[in-house]
Amino acid sequence: MIQTTLLLAPLLGTLIGLALGMLGGGGSILTVPMLVYLLGQPPHTAIAASLVIVGLNALSGAWLHHRAGHVHLWQALLFGVYGMPAAYVGARLSAQISGAWLLVLFALLMLVIAGLMLRGGIQTTAARWSQDRWWRVLLGGLGVGFLTGFLGVGGGFLIVPALVLLLGMEMPDAVGSSLVVIALNCAAGLLGHLGDGNLPWLLMLLLVVTGLVGVRLGEQATRRLSASQLRRAFALVVVALAVTLLAINVPAVLAG
Repeated sequence: MIQTTLLLAPLLGTLIGLALGMLGGGGSILTVPMLVYLLGQPPHTAIAASLVIVGLNALSGAWLHHRAGHVHLWQALLFGVYGMPAAYVGARLSAQISGAWLLVLFALLMLVIAGLMLRGGIQTTAARWSQDRWWRVLLGGLGVGFLTGFLGVGGGFLIVPALVLLLGMEMPDAVGSSLVVIALNCAAGLLGHLGDGNLPWLLMLLLVVTGLVGVRLGEQATRRLSASQLRRAFALVVVALAVTLLAINVPAVLAG
């Protein structure tokens, strides 16, 4: 088991970082299943560990994108702050619904988002902070925060489209800015999991270090791809994940 972990962890860490650096999403939705099903971690431990791994990789990616001029820092910070109380309310409400139903709803939401991203007519002129945009930051932060708390996953896959559709950011700017929000959300979420038991610190360190390589590769990829290519790649990944979630959870909903 230890040898398998040592062989798998570098590859998995790189994939996690690559998704974050290139798409601004996919961190948690990849990390938790990898830790549970491939690296043998208990679910609660995997969730807490993923917050550390994804949070540190997102912070690193945000710094790289900021150096390249693709982070709208003020909007990202406000977006994250507004989303925190909404995420709490959403998490409280989600306790009333089964996990299978939550994942089915999440998958349907992902398909809607992918459809919007694939539509060619979306205005993606880079956003500039002005007084008439504060309500869009507030609306986006509250909406994404609530959905993230309610559905339990989805950070970047909700944040990036919201930044594009509500604030008119170019896709590379939305990817970079979303990483700031993800880092904030991971830090806040980790506070609630600190008492969940011992974390696999050595494994986490290995995943973080190799994840930084993936983040760097993903950030470089955003420089080579156009905004429309990034948007299509993001949408296709979202569709693939949504179909997978539906295939796994629709039978459970029907059987329940």
